[in-house]
Amino acid sequence: MKHSMKKLTAFLLAVICVCAMVGCGAKEDKTATTAANQETGSGETTAAAGDEGTTAAAGAEGTTAAAGDAGTAAAEDGKVLRVAMECGYAPYNWTQPTDANGALPISGSSDFAYGYDVMMAKHIADKLGYELEIVKLDWDSLVPAVQSGTVDCVIAGQSITAERMQSVDFTEPYYYASIVTLVKSDGKYANAASVADLKGAVCTSQLNTVWYDVCLPQIEDADILPAQESAPAMLVALNSDRCDLVVTDMPTAMAACVAYPDFKLLDFSDTDGAFEVSEEEINIGISLQKGNTELKAAIDGVLAEMTPEDYTKMMDDAIAVQPLSN
Repeated sequence: MKHSMKKLTAFLLAVICVCAMVGCGAKEDKTATTAANQETGSGETTAAAGDEGTTAAAGAEGTTAAAGDAGTAAAEDGKVLRVAMECGYAPYNWTQPTDANGALPISGSSDFAYGYDVMMAKHIADKLGYELEIVKLDWDSLVPAVQSGTVDCVIAGQSITAERMQSVDFTEPYYYASIVTLVKSDGKYANAASVADLKGAVCTSQLNTVWYDVCLPQIEDADILPAQESAPAMLVALNSDRCDLVVTDMPTAMAACVAYPDFKLLDFSDTDGAFEVSEEEINIGISLQKGNTELKAAIDGVLAEMTPEDYTKMMDDAIAVQPLSN
């Protein structure tokens, strides 16, 4: 009996030693994995320049690391980034019948979406490791879709206004769009050099935009028609001579002049005769559900690695391949 107890004691001691060794090995593996992840994250950081170099670099490292961590988790979980847009607002976004130029399928449709917003969505999803799903919604349905969580974010040429920020959160701007006017090249306002020169014009623009709500009332004695439900409808109104002019942003106007060669773009920016708009009204952002800080930080981390020149190049590429009608 005594001999048996000694054997049992020896056996138990051996089991305890093996368990301890396995536990130590797991801890070392976890530590090594964490160190490797940290090394990868720091390798993706872009250093900032200038007098704020040290502080900016530290901030960029934190932001990029957060974006990298979110992307890794998304890839591992097979997460899908559901992005809403009109798919009818060239050059920001439009609908086309094929996947030409890298267009993506529209959820629940046989059509495809492309344009600047799709390009940006693809770039963000690739950086963060998400699968991407494009959801087509009417302009007025975009904010409610974010609020309800039906979609993860909206990338659709939305200005970052104080009014919208009461309902949703916004990322840093992903484009900076100046306000311009479109007229017919042979129309009575073709030579206008300021907002004052547009006096008495019959005009319209898109519903629930800075262009309609803020800019058109600045035209003296303007005959302001009802707002149009979409950007294409706004352009059709001008093309069919139902109005003398429309107010929009620079990318939309540039794209419109490709589709409608008899349109003329009037840019009063940086003159005394310009439309009076705030910075928030020309900064274009990505909207998210309020409190979704993790996704906001991840997207901001991607945008922090881009420059206004990158945005301009991407927009030029979108305009170059846009369909002439949408």
